[in-house]
Amino acid sequence: MAAKKGGLGRGLGALIKEDPVAVVSNDDQSKVFSVDINKITPNKSQPRKKFDEESLEELAESIKGIGVIQPITVKKNEDHYVIIAGERRWRAARKAGITEIPVIVRDDISDLEALEIALIENIQREDLNPLEEALTYKKFAEEFNLNQEAIAEKVGKSRAAVANSIRLLNLDKRVQTFLVENRLSSGHCRALLGLPNNDEQFETAELIIEEGLSVRQTEELIKAKNEAVPEEVKKPSIKNPEEARIYISLMKDLKSILGTKVNIKPKKNKKGRIEIEYYSDEDLDRIVTMIRQIH
Repeated sequence: MAAKKGGLGRGLGALIKEDPVAVVSNDDQSKVFSVDINKITPNKSQPRKKFDEESLEELAESIKGIGVIQPITVKKNEDHYVIIAGERRWRAARKAGITEIPVIVRDDISDLEALEIALIENIQREDLNPLEEALTYKKFAEEFNLNQEAIAEKVGKSRAAVANSIRLLNLDKRVQTFLVENRLSSGHCRALLGLPNNDEQFETAELIIEEGLSVRQTEELIKAKNEAVPEEVKKPSIKNPEEARIYISLMKDLKSILGTKVNIKPKKNKKGRIEIEYYSDEDLDRIVTMIRQIH
């Protein structure tokens, strides 16, 4: 089945009658009523976990002046209401000291549709960080038993985009923090997944940030790190397996110290040469500075 590339699945219009971004029409006004703000709780399945405090303060100031123009959408749960769409408005209204907030109750929406609405609303507004989006796709898979193709269909993305998003959850936790803080892009992080262990991911991530490497430079760096043992070490002239292991160990040590690929090319009579690779002018300066400090 061809994956969608435009739009977002069925769209919010098919899932929820009112558009969360638009002002409620006259036909919808009869469905709107005010609810004690303390009787409303966030949805535990809300994909978005972080809310920008400065942006919330600005919205709160606006609400103090003109009130909450656009009602939030909720679902009744015993003696309280759970937010389906509009948590940011609810949070800002609380900051503004508002005691009641306009709502539209939608008890006909299933838990799966509520999660879908929350995800699509946040994606449309670009409110989710990449890790929050990945965690939501994981929730779709685990709690609602949806495969990646079905998830892609719901959110209007390709299956590959969903798969690549979920892969970000395999990153070292420290690298995930860099991603959430916008110190690394999703492209950088997908490249880092090519490294064999968490420590290498983290150390390389620090180097990327320090040197300001592009995604392309990062891909080249990781490709170099993962290259097989140099042919010089495999040559028949190095017949002793123990000697070959020593060279390999030395190259790994130098790579760890310098943060880049290092080749040792042995020759006859115990001579040889060491090759140190660099991937930008800044990377060269970094390596030279490190070597100058060794004295």
